[in-house]
Amino acid sequence: MTDLTGRVEQTIFRRRLLRRGQAVLVAVSGGVDSMVLLRALHRLASRHGWRLTVAHFNHQLRGRSSDADENLVRRAAAGLGLPIVVGRAEVKSFAQKSKLSIEMAARKLRHEFLARTARARRIPAIALAHHAGDQVELFFLRILRGTGSDGLAGMKWQSPSPADAAVALVRPLLDFEKADLAGFAQQNRIRFREDASNDFVDFLRNRIRHELLPLLRKKYQPGLNRVVLRLMEILGAESEWVAEAARQWRGGRSRGFDTLPAAIQRRVLQRQLAGLGPVPDFELVEQLRCAPDCPVSVATGVAAIRDRLGRVTLRSSARTEFNAGRRVVDLSGGAGRVEFGNKRFRWQIRVGKKRVQFGPRSVRGNGLAREVFDADRVGDRVTLRHWQPGDRFRPIGMKSPVKLQDLFTNRKITAARRRELVVAAAATGEIFWVENLRIGEPFKLTSRTKRQFVWQWRPSATRGGEAGRNAELTVS
Repeated sequence: MTDLTGRVEQTIFRRRLLRRGQAVLVAVSGGVDSMVLLRALHRLASRHGWRLTVAHFNHQLRGRSSDADENLVRRAAAGLGLPIVVGRAEVKSFAQKSKLSIEMAARKLRHEFLARTARARRIPAIALAHHAGDQVELFFLRILRGTGSDGLAGMKWQSPSPADAAVALVRPLLDFEKADLAGFAQQNRIRFREDASNDFVDFLRNRIRHELLPLLRKKYQPGLNRVVLRLMEILGAESEWVAEAARQWRGGRSRGFDTLPAAIQRRVLQRQLAGLGPVPDFELVEQLRCAPDCPVSVATGVAAIRDRLGRVTLRSSARTEFNAGRRVVDLSGGAGRVEFGNKRFRWQIRVGKKRVQFGPRSVRGNGLAREVFDADRVGDRVTLRHWQPGDRFRPIGMKSPVKLQDLFTNRKITAARRRELVVAAAATGEIFWVENLRIGEPFKLTSRTKRQFVWQWRPSATRGGEAGRNAELTVS
């Protein structure tokens, strides 16, 4: 038995991925990773009584190449004497109808096929060929798209199928490098096919694979995989602890919600939102966490609300139209406070180049946020209002303005929620700040800045009146 097969065997039993004598559905695409997994499991099957079935999903995205992948997997299954199930779907048309990316549509259809096949054949586990390189790519993909510690922990050795929680996904190759798999394939003359679309840099994952990771390995960290995998292991363990603490709190509620650490508060809200239906993104969770009894739109006619005991409920709300309200703030006084759009704002003009410091409570997850702008670019007044059709904004780092509607769409902010966001326009009418987005490029601090416009805000609570009293602005 080769070293790789022996390592796979040790991993399976050390991680308790498969039981002796059970049926296993092996997902095989025809690429080197899945063909190596199939061969390794086949060599181990007789020793442990595993009953293997091969599953292949033809995405029909690459014409004859997709059919050639299917034929290769069929021949491999026949050569090993294994049964095979093949599924097909028009991924491109499904993506268009469902308004999904090709990548997400392919993933959804593939998982549904695998789960459906496993159920029909009463197979409890699906073996997938994800390896260490896939984990590292996923880590950076999720950093760029935005996620929490649970997402940065990456794929688990064993997890429920997203299409059927009763079916387990197992990944015996997660600690294997791609080079190990390629070497095993060459040594054992395993035929496989390379997916040419893996080289297309149109997909973000492929740009990470071919551009970002080689740069990081060459210029910054040659042992990138080892470092990232270790970090993912740490994040996974800490995320599991936070999840368990959230479960225990919801079961006993021995402490008040407001006394919980911010990480546990977020997880409590995430789990409730996931059960109710709305996507528990960071902005939604923070709005609920920082403002009890304050409804937050999650869809047209639907709002989520969190009470002071930490319970989240959904309720009907009036249809949200464009909000034409606005408030002009005169900056001649040098400092002040204002309320608008369910938000409380505090501002100050400071002369000099020393940066503004904030009180210690401002970094303790109590909802306080702040930005600093060039006061002379902002001008002598600020207009607070909501987003309107045609609004354009130039975020810091961009060369030209873009439509706010496009920015909201890219961030997957629903139509109902984007109408609640507050924007701030300078004296010239140009937008310099949009709630939950980056600051405006023309208004950033530079070496020529003489006066700083300090802008703080927090969500307004609907009762109690205490939000905002605990974090004081100080100047050094």
